[in-house]
Amino acid sequence: MPNHSPSPYGVVFDLDGVIIDSHDQHERSWFQLAEKLGLPLTKAQFKKSFGMRNEMCIPHVFGWATKEEEDKIAKLGDEKEELYRTLLAEGGLSPLPGVVALVSGLAAAEMPISLGSSTSRKNIEVCFKTTGLDRFFESNYTGAEDVSRGKPAPDVFLEAARKIDRSPDDCVVIEDAHVGVEAALAAGMKVIAVTTTHPRDTFTDSGADLIVDSLEEVSPGKIVNLLSL
Repeated sequence: MPNHSPSPYGVVFDLDGVIIDSHDQHERSWFQLAEKLGLPLTKAQFKKSFGMRNEMCIPHVFGWATKEEEDKIAKLGDEKEELYRTLLAEGGLSPLPGVVALVSGLAAAEMPISLGSSTSRKNIEVCFKTTGLDRFFESNYTGAEDVSRGKPAPDVFLEAARKIDRSPDDCVVIEDAHVGVEAALAAGMKVIAVTTTHPRDTFTDSGADLIVDSLEEVSPGKIVNLLSL
């Protein structure tokens, strides 16, 4: 029998490494920009930056500007995002394994979903349109421009929960980055960590409530069990 009343619970997804994998496009766009401008960048720096907003990683991880040089940071970030969207358009994009089945199952269970990402709304929209996931999320997405503080601050997830009218303690966040797990915990939400970007053992002491290797391991029932504990 179908569920005729909406679920009291909600699910907040991160974008990259959770529902899509554009890790390579992010990496290539940063290195293309570094090469174009003659700026230093290492693989280790890129890995550390993954999941961070541009205004955090450009000054604090890459060292391309001081934190006070806001115009320079914004210009570098805009250039990188243009390169990123070009790469997405050229190469296409598919949802990660298990994503479509999970969001379809959540829709059938009338459990609302939202997205909270460190990337820009424009990038989110390109990813949704390219993958066809926009029909599931509609306007329930929160990007970098929507909050003043990026992860590991909880703001993006709190706003994502607000958009689906769910309280933080009735939401689970699905994340692949350590800063995202921190942000979800700071928001007072349960967390499922997926090991698409970082090894399983790095999440052991992260506070994540569940660690999975793929969203194929996650079901609406498993989410209800987690949130009803």
